[in-house]
Amino acid sequence: MASTAGRPSRVAKLPPRERILDAAEELFQSEGIRRVSVQAIAERAETTKMAVYRHFESKDALVAEWMRIVSADYQAAFDRVQTAYPDQPREQILGLARFIAEGLPAVSHRGCPFINSLAELPDRSHPARQVIEGHKARQTRRLVGMCAEAGLPDPEQAAAEITFVLEGAQVSTQNGSIDQAGERLMRIVEGIMDRCRSPLGPSGATTD
Repeated sequence: MASTAGRPSRVAKLPPRERILDAAEELFQSEGIRRVSVQAIAERAETTKMAVYRHFESKDALVAEWMRIVSADYQAAFDRVQTAYPDQPREQILGLARFIAEGLPAVSHRGCPFINSLAELPDRSHPARQVIEGHKARQTRRLVGMCAEAGLPDPEQAAAEITFVLEGAQVSTQNGSIDQAGERLMRIVEGIMDRCRSPLGPSGATTD
């Protein structure tokens, strides 16, 4: 939903529902979910509180829809690397790592939306938390699949290690504890891929 256009001119062109989502995203990212009221979202979207509730039955439903949008952006990264590197699972995995690494500067200012939201939503029955957990499960399945296609002997273990690195890099960037996080992330993921590589290629043929 981000754009290089000035916010007032960009938002004015959006339909009411998208204006509300745009305002919610900006406020949730900058101030947190619990601190932001529906009234504040309505004012930011230049609409009324009643209009917000016409499109979303509750604030929880609005938060959940925002999480679906963020989730879709991340899932699209999987689609892009699979399109860009057909039948090259190693490059697909490195492409995902690069996607995270390139997004770290934004994380340093606003934090990861999933991590931030989970911290504010301890109730696992909350609809937005369920969206996040479903997204993470899909992400893990896709990464395990890529690791299997890359011929790694223990795809689940490799996917777990890569996930720890990707998510850990975001947390470390947010709290400022590690410098050059993007470069370090890429080197670590490459190291995991090399260490876990099977002596058999993805097709099961012996490599030279």
